[in-house]
Amino acid sequence: MPRNRFLVTGCAGFIGGHMVERLLRDGFDVVGVDDFSTGRRGNIDRFADGIRFMEGNLCDPEVAERAVEGVDRIIHLAAIPSVPRSLENPGESARASVMATVTLLDAARKAGVARVVQASSSSVYGDGEALPKVESTPPDPLSPYAASKVGQEYFGKAFSSAYGLDTVALRYFNVFGPRQDPDSRYAAVIPKFIMLMLEGSRPTIFGDGRATRDFTYIDNVVEGNLLAALHPGPLRGEVMNCACGNRVSLNSLVEKLNVLLGTDLPPVYAPARTGEVRHSQACIDRISAILGFVPGVGFDDGLAKTVRHFVTGPA
Repeated sequence: MPRNRFLVTGCAGFIGGHMVERLLRDGFDVVGVDDFSTGRRGNIDRFADGIRFMEGNLCDPEVAERAVEGVDRIIHLAAIPSVPRSLENPGESARASVMATVTLLDAARKAGVARVVQASSSSVYGDGEALPKVESTPPDPLSPYAASKVGQEYFGKAFSSAYGLDTVALRYFNVFGPRQDPDSRYAAVIPKFIMLMLEGSRPTIFGDGRATRDFTYIDNVVEGNLLAALHPGPLRGEVMNCACGNRVSLNSLVEKLNVLLGTDLPPVYAPARTGEVRHSQACIDRISAILGFVPGVGFDDGLAKTVRHFVTGPA
């Protein structure tokens, strides 16, 4: 029977804040660490009295060692999650993902942590034409961010093989939902489009708008993380897609947002950006078979919940 203390790295990020919320609601003890390079204090302020929080960078071995003390399971979300930002500063992306991960894994295996669940990304697949994306497909990263996620996965597998530290990597597909930051110049497309359209501005699509994404509502990713962390058997560096298994075009996204917002704002088109894939859709057979994962919130319901959050504010 697993004990009940979790470490959430990147706890002040969008996914991290939702993960902490779920763990506390389910009665777990939670330790959080973040250096606020991309996270926001507002994402964890509401939990300040419920978690043991550390501010620090996981590239520092002392920070990693203190963070894992007394911890049984780790949800490792810390990263700089942006393809454009990684193209501008590849070294920063590598340090935040690969080097921080190696330092954390080393601390975790020395501390006897039971399992590390790593956040990976659909970007590792690159732009291959075959759909849906299957985990057995060799990685083909098109950006430093994608390459750093491949590195994370391989180090997780290596630590499982060499040291017996049980790890698993979940490849997230275009996560979205309430509290996602719409203001950063690297903001994800859904919150950015919602805020622009609320202001009466036309959203900009890079490319022709026919590119597709497997948009995955935040609650599905949180559920996948928890299932992976608490799975009773060894996972030994396993890699799994975590998504809905469907795809929506960017043009269709704008059409759906216009309906939900009561607007009539056609997109503006700009040249496609370097490093971005054309089509993305996950095969979720593996995560369903191993973890019993079923996406509980579909895209349309998730989009409606997200729009409601940005229109009316937090419930």
